[in-house]
Amino acid sequence: MPKAYWIAHVDVRDPERYQDYVTTAAPAFAQYGAKFLARGGPMIGLEGIARRRNVVIEFPSLAAAQDCYESPAYAEARAIRAEVAEADIVIVEGVEA
Repeated sequence: MPKAYWIAHVDVRDPERYQDYVTTAAPAFAQYGAKFLARGGPMIGLEGIARRRNVVIEFPSLAAAQDCYESPAYAEARAIRAEVAEADIVIVEGVEA
């Protein structure tokens, strides 16, 4: 079964409150087997509109990635993020090696 990835591009308006999102989201990520591959480090924008923070999170499957996003455990974190940041998030299924 191929892994899946959340790819998020985020502009944070309130960095201090954004930390509340990070803390609140952590249990959901742990529950669904998330592994952070990129988390807001330096980036180079090549084409299109780039946001300041870029995150890639690996999940064991497409179902786990979607279940995490839709879970009650993540809902509270998602509400905080909506208050303090603008984000574009997609889930992408990986390829099997």
